[in-house]
Amino acid sequence: MNACGFSRREWLRVGGLGALGISLPHLLGARASAATAGKGVSFGRAKSCVIVFLGGGPPQHETFDPKPDAPLEIRGTFRSIATRVPGVHFSETLPHTALVADRLAVVRSMTTDINSHSTSGSFMLTGYVPQSKAENVPASPDDWPSIASVVGTLKPSERSPLSSVVLPEHLANDGNIVWPGQNGGFMGPTWHPMMMKCDPTEQPMRIEGLSLADGVTSARLSERFSLLGQMDAHFRASAESGAVAELGHMHQKAFDVLHSEASRRAFDLESESGALRDNYGRHKFGQSMLLGRRLVEAGVRLVQVNWPREGKAEVKGSPLWDTHADNAGRVRDVLCPQFDRTFATFIADMQTRGLLDETLVVVMGEFGRSPKINAVGGRDHWGSCFSVALAGAGIGGGQVIGASDRIGAYPADRPVTPPDLAATIFHLLGIDPAGEFIDPLGRPRRITDNGNALRELVGA
Repeated sequence: MNACGFSRREWLRVGGLGALGISLPHLLGARASAATAGKGVSFGRAKSCVIVFLGGGPPQHETFDPKPDAPLEIRGTFRSIATRVPGVHFSETLPHTALVADRLAVVRSMTTDINSHSTSGSFMLTGYVPQSKAENVPASPDDWPSIASVVGTLKPSERSPLSSVVLPEHLANDGNIVWPGQNGGFMGPTWHPMMMKCDPTEQPMRIEGLSLADGVTSARLSERFSLLGQMDAHFRASAESGAVAELGHMHQKAFDVLHSEASRRAFDLESESGALRDNYGRHKFGQSMLLGRRLVEAGVRLVQVNWPREGKAEVKGSPLWDTHADNAGRVRDVLCPQFDRTFATFIADMQTRGLLDETLVVVMGEFGRSPKINAVGGRDHWGSCFSVALAGAGIGGGQVIGASDRIGAYPADRPVTPPDLAATIFHLLGIDPAGEFIDPLGRPRRITDNGNALRELVGA
């Protein structure tokens, strides 16, 4: 109990976001900075970033790294097709993406050496080797902060109350075991990116954590916020602490989001033409990518769009890219058609609006798929070598970085690790990969795990 007669738990209940009629994740500012001098012309060239995370592990053979000369049990049944870049071929499952290949840089030698969804995923999402390489490792307060949390905190938006947003759902294994490496980790809730759980196919869209409670109007919200401010001031007088200060900042951020016209407009997908929404795809992934573009326009620094799970009634086997069985059927009928058209539309839309040159786009999964097709026509987990695609931010399209071996099993040239990818993202967003931040115990922590930004993308 404190001098006001409130326990900490009671204060969090009474003075929490529920008193505003909303529930919004923690959105707090940065406490660290990084030097910007002497980093080259590419440093900070990206004003924003969109990470497209294809949860489950997309097969490199059926996407960006086909092996037409390998035996059938390796190459599969799909042909490779020419792209807009001479000499560069993608799988025939990506005909639309092949037409925007001149705007992409494809890394064909990405490696984690981890074959577990959650921990290889954590490695990709943070750039730091996870504490365990086992499967079904749940999120922990000791996790390393995600790339999304670092960007949102160290490079907060100058135009939006939202700096870093993840949508439309968390990445999780079956049983809703949420992966580690998706939030602020040991830096605490003030570093968490905003988790925007939503279904953009439903209009008007209701966003968990960003919707007023039933019966709470904007005027009533203002009245509640004023009352909460009075309560907060009274509490502060008797219980000065960092946690209380952060709570007040959270309330202000929540209020700012709901009263930001640009933020509210971003959620109105119905204002887009029906033709454009059709091109993005009227499925959850497609409309999530359209929402991501609108959030970037509204000033959000980083948007991460996770591949959403399909309902169990809609799919046999995995609802994600985890194609242990019938890999060919899944990528042909569901996965690649949705990704291919949506992603190509997104790239073209961003370029048309003048956003691509100032926005870094990264497409990745937690790992790839095994080179050999198994007995039930699937491909299994494979962290040894897979593909990642990047675009925008002036990185120069039409590139292929690194190479896999003849069967797509291991890097044959220029291995790229998650720390290298993280360093590239940070560099282009104006965060020094070799910089440091201070953890809650006062210890300096390096932003990347000795990662080296890809010279092909950032220059010498």
